[in-house]
Amino acid sequence: MSAKIRKIAVTVEETHIEIGRAISPATRKAVAAAVIENPFAGHYEEDLSPLMEIGAELGALLGRKCVEALGITPEQAESYGKSAMVGENGELEHAAALLHPKLGAPLRKEVEKGAALVPSSKKMGSPGQVLDVPLGHKDAAYVRSHFDGIEVRLNDAPRANEILVAVAVTDSGRPLPRVGGLTHEEAEGKDGLR
Repeated sequence: MSAKIRKIAVTVEETHIEIGRAISPATRKAVAAAVIENPFAGHYEEDLSPLMEIGAELGALLGRKCVEALGITPEQAESYGKSAMVGENGELEHAAALLHPKLGAPLRKEVEKGAALVPSSKKMGSPGQVLDVPLGHKDAAYVRSHFDGIEVRLNDAPRANEILVAVAVTDSGRPLPRVGGLTHEEAEGKDGLR
């Protein structure tokens, strides 16, 4: 089953000044969101494998759109995250089926490597509600400078029988990080932690 996509939205956020200090180069985050039909809206389905396959499709598509929007090569991506919001006729398990079993591997290919777990969130919502996409370093979870997030909101999604699925990618960490810990340059990316 392929995703029945009603719309895709891509946003790039750049921070040039933080608390009066210039950020050079600017920190940048991209988020790509797809609004898809929920094939199981309104009824219980034991086998959610069709949503898992759609998740794989969207991991590649949305990850690629983020990398393209940032104008970077895949290896220049530094952090990533994923989220989904189901409309009122869906259930949280539909979001989990999209995000967890198969979305990560295709996303990792789009950002080269990706040894760390992809941070995620899921919720039920309605059109115009904010979906938070958590972010973490793609290769080393202990890189604190990359603990972050980005919001996505579409005024007409998700409708009752839809799911809003989002992937975010950055080319940097937070502006002015100073809480210590492992740095991006020190990350080895072997075990997903360090």
